[in-house]
Amino acid sequence: MITTEKLVEALKQVFDPEIPINVYDLGLIYEHRVNPDDSIYIKATMTSPACPYAGILLADLKSKVKQLTGATQVDVELTFSPLWTTDKMTEEGKAQFEVF
Repeated sequence: MITTEKLVEALKQVFDPEIPINVYDLGLIYEHRVNPDDSIYIKATMTSPACPYAGILLADLKSKVKQLTGATQVDVELTFSPLWTTDKMTEEGKAQFEVF
């Protein structure tokens, strides 16, 4: 069984190609859940709708989460509603962002 904690650990292993902060602490993950069949749903955004790395980041997110959790399936939905702002970052992400 995949726990939410294990999913969050996996999300923290995926990094934005332009900003060296993981997608979870960067605040790019708007929703995540583990379903009873051990499939995973993730709603994510990008720092900008014009992000040139969106395809790469989404593919990396899907493959790493599946690999690190053992999920039967990983579905990733891209959204820009609401638009990302630094307010979405975790405290850890904000601390890393200040260093960056």
